[in-house]
Amino acid sequence: MLMAKVFNKQNVFLFLLMGMVVMGKLIPFDKSYNQYFNLSAFIDWGIAAIFLLYGLKLNLKEVVKDISNWKLHLLIQSGTFILFPLLVLIFYPLVKGTEYYEIWLSIFFLATLPSTVSSSVVMVSIAKGNVTSAIFNASISGLIGIVMTPLLMSFFLTSQSGSGDQGEVMQQLLMKVLLPIVLGIIFNPVFKKWVTKYSNIIAEFDKLIILLIVYESFSTAFIENIFSSVPPVIFLILAFSVVFLFFAVYNILKLISGKMKFNAKDTITVTFCGSKKSLVHGSLFLLVLNIPDDKKVLFLLPVMVYHSFQLFYVSWLASKIAERSIGNKE
Repeated sequence: MLMAKVFNKQNVFLFLLMGMVVMGKLIPFDKSYNQYFNLSAFIDWGIAAIFLLYGLKLNLKEVVKDISNWKLHLLIQSGTFILFPLLVLIFYPLVKGTEYYEIWLSIFFLATLPSTVSSSVVMVSIAKGNVTSAIFNASISGLIGIVMTPLLMSFFLTSQSGSGDQGEVMQQLLMKVLLPIVLGIIFNPVFKKWVTKYSNIIAEFDKLIILLIVYESFSTAFIENIFSSVPPVIFLILAFSVVFLFFAVYNILKLISGKMKFNAKDTITVTFCGSKKSLVHGSLFLLVLNIPDDKKVLFLLPVMVYHSFQLFYVSWLASKIAERSIGNKE
């Protein structure tokens, strides 16, 4: 029952994401509409609000309590921020200076992102993994990503593919991400009960901002006819690459977990948390890193494909592992 409930919720969001793409085609948001409703400004404030709420929700006591399981945490974060980028970096010499460089960069952007928060914890819970460690790593991954994602991307972003002004990127990072999180942590004791009470509404607000980012990006793409630069062959390359990336990371982490003699619960947590990538952070960092409007769709596509695939496949996988666990007990 729990599996069906979660899967249906995720299904709805995936259909809404596709709906935003269709809406961007049929009713694109032209920049001239900003005089009536400034969508870009609303999204900017929404990004700051998401990270403020993230700080308000962050349970520092839980984080401190689970630090002792450091080998598990180190492996998960290494998978997220070292293994993922390295697997993509292998192909850099092959694409450098070619027409495929920006496709590679969009996949590298996906590889630099932190793990998801809610779905990581939910999937680990369904598969009967170590939920406490999943919560710790989901929380800490987002914080590490604030530094690691812009840092890793800064080695490859140029004035053509992204912002050449690193000072502006840092300013965006401070104002839209770091400052709201710090304020959230400071006011955590005051608003903790309020955040807990309205957690469902807050989760929906996160999704609303992501949907608006997707809608705005695809509106620009359709208005400026950017899709001519992303033909079907390119989309297939992106889709194949991100699915391959998922299975490579998942199986490598599973192999290392076995070598480190982790128990079944910890192995589930490592493979599930370490192989996830966050659409929330992907959508937000797309703006924080000042990716040009004509490149946003190319950078969003791998994240959206990966997000969709990981939800469908890991939901199915979590239920199979749970069934196997129940069968073994019987």
